[in-house]
Amino acid sequence: YTVVPLQLPKLINANFPTDPERMSIFGHSMGGHGALILTLKNPGKYKSVSAFAPICNPTQCQWGKKALGGYLGSDVSKWEAYDATRLVKSYPDSNLDILIDQGKDDQFLSAGQLLPDNFIAACTERKIPVVFRLQQASFFHNSGYDHSYFFIATFINDHIKHHAKYLNA
Repeated sequence: YTVVPLQLPKLINANFPTDPERMSIFGHSMGGHGALILTLKNPGKYKSVSAFAPICNPTQCQWGKKALGGYLGSDVSKWEAYDATRLVKSYPDSNLDILIDQGKDDQFLSAGQLLPDNFIAACTERKIPVVFRLQQASFFHNSGYDHSYFFIATFINDHIKHHAKYLNA
């Protein structure tokens, strides 16, 4: 938790011409989960957030229960601090714009490991804007989008534009 929000920005700001007041974050799968929880645990730190196929509600899926139990122990109340669906319910305002892309044929989605519907419902309840795009098959790709590099490569420009809109403001 300390590497990405604390150590990485210091390293980048010390070595590149950046504006430390304008940061955004995105990730894929577990990294998408990380991007969401870092944004929700640090209100105002990131200008925008996006994710590809994020694990949205780890306290409610088998993978999340195993991982959170392994890292944090058996006290389930400690897990909630690392669950985006739980965190969004107590986010202090609605000044946040979230973009999530999800492949329709993602094996982890169909196995009930990602649970984006729970996150979307929590955002809707709190009136926090979230754009959720369930990506179908394309003309150039016969099967639907899954959890792969091709899925990310296809939509990465949209995520860069999403962040540029907030970072250039």
